[in-house]
Amino acid sequence: MNKRDLEATYRDYITCLNNQDWTSLDQFVHNDAHHNGKRLGVDGYRAMLEADYEQIPDLHFNIVLLAVDSPHVACRLRFDVTPKGSFLGLAVGGKKVTFCENAFYLFSDNKIREVWSVIDKAAIEAQLG
Repeated sequence: MNKRDLEATYRDYITCLNNQDWTSLDQFVHNDAHHNGKRLGVDGYRAMLEADYEQIPDLHFNIVLLAVDSPHVACRLRFDVTPKGSFLGLAVGGKKVTFCENAFYLFSDNKIREVWSVIDKAAIEAQLG
């Protein structure tokens, strides 16, 4: 996949997430998808995302920085959200928080096969302190 097509595919994937279009997720996520080393497959990946939206009803993925070096994508995502209850072990309890996630993807067969993700938990802690 060339750089331009890979970038377009990734942006379409983010749109799919923001629209919670779970029936289209298999267009973007490989059957053998892994997240932070754990094999999820498409069904597990979808369950992870559905749980995220259950915990954070106003979840919206905002691309801040995007770098593409096929077959890899690196993205910094920004979130301005209001998690219910606890989030990442922090008692957020409905408070609005802003944080970023750095995510790296490996595409195989034009789909996401590996995701490595790090969330800036310290930024959330600072807002709650």
